[in-house]
Amino acid sequence: MKNTMRRIVGGALTSLTGFAALLIVAILAIILFDAMRGGFGNITWQFLSEPPSDGMMGGGIFPALYGTAALTLLMTLAVMPVGVLTAVYLHEYAPPSSLLARAVRLAVVNLAGVPSIVFGLFGLGFFIHFVGGSMDRALGYQELHWGQPGILWASLTLAVLTLPVVIVSTEEALRAVPMDHRTASLALGATRSQTLARVVLPGALPGILTGAVLAVSRGAGEVAPILFTGAAYFLPDLPSKLNAQFMHLGYHTYVLATQSPDVEATRPLLYATVLVLLALTFALNLVAVLIRARTRRRASAAH
Repeated sequence: MKNTMRRIVGGALTSLTGFAALLIVAILAIILFDAMRGGFGNITWQFLSEPPSDGMMGGGIFPALYGTAALTLLMTLAVMPVGVLTAVYLHEYAPPSSLLARAVRLAVVNLAGVPSIVFGLFGLGFFIHFVGGSMDRALGYQELHWGQPGILWASLTLAVLTLPVVIVSTEEALRAVPMDHRTASLALGATRSQTLARVVLPGALPGILTGAVLAVSRGAGEVAPILFTGAAYFLPDLPSKLNAQFMHLGYHTYVLATQSPDVEATRPLLYATVLVLLALTFALNLVAVLIRARTRRRASAAH
């Protein structure tokens, strides 16, 4: 009787988890199908290579495409070193009972639950008004130079937003490296830093790159944090300086959907922009996944 009940409960849980997984796949498939149905026919070379025109009701999306790619790259360069070093300190150096480590972990958990719009307000207050304004005063600028929205401040705001993802995934990757590897390295005479650099980090690299994938995925699609920190309604030119504003595919989608004088006329552009944003996000993920797979193969071959 007990075995029968266990099989029933096990079968029910298997079916339930399988249904949940299929539901996620189905939702993604519906979104992709709807975006491709409405936007695939409108994606042309002119659409990808020209700036918007006719009051955002024509032309292309090249400035938004460039701005999104540049923003994501800067965000990744900012968040990965800080996130990885923080995770290394928490897992490899901090004592288990350290108050600092517990405070950092508590901060990471709370940061992960903060709404993204709050990060935008934080970026406006801290990076633009405080850091940028202080830089302007220190450098003697009479006009706002760094104390205004720009791609640098938007990237740093997104870096703060994605920091918990990188820290948690990197710490999990470090935890997955067997303790025997560390002990064997130390027993052979290697120092703690040599063990970290030549044994622990190479073993955890695939997991660290997984954190990069997750950070890129979230950062590339976020719009709320950049509303206050750098995204512009329309710019015909590309951002050439770190303090320049930029166009973003997500914000461009929001503009087309809510502020167009003729929603029906801009609907094809809206669908095409959404499809390009999804394609760009998937492409960035694919690059990171390929790098991770190549690193994992090299690590396996080395062992």
